Amino acid sequence: MAEEQTGLEERIIIKDQHTKEIDLVNRDPKHINEDVIKVDFEDVIAEPAGTYSFDGVWKTSYTTFTVSKYWCYRLLSVVLGIPLAVIWGFLFALISFCHIWAVVPCIKSYVIEIQCFSRIYSLCIHTFCDPLCKALGQIFSSIKLALRKEV
Repeated sequence: MAEEQTGLEERIIIKDQHTKEIDLVNRDPKHINEDVIKVDFEDVIAEPAGTYSFDGVWKTSYTTFTVSKYWCYRLLSVVLGIPLAVIWGFLFALISFCHIWAVVPCIKSYVIEIQCFSRIYSLCIHTFCDPLCKALGQIFSSIKLALRKEV
């Protein structure tokens, strides 16, 4: 009985990872679009002092801009949002798959293989270069330089 309950809890936990509740109020909780320009009417259209259109034209322009921006975004979201979500989901799944099944194993294989060459290289350096460098160091250690300033 306890095993059945544990299995049921595990299935519930796994299901919850894929059916996470989304926040419909705060749709950018990680603030990934903070740097995206938030364009309002005043950011795009402005009339300098002394060059004003009729008040009715100004109000209608404001309303037209705001409503058309709102509904064009919604229409584009309806038409392209789901297909683009599928494409982005596929792309990130492909990237994850390649990373898990190709990149990491290749890197691990390379690290294992390079360790062998690293040991051989280290052995060669210590065998041939260390005595040479030590001998050259002893030769040049007996050289003394004296600097004199002649006037």
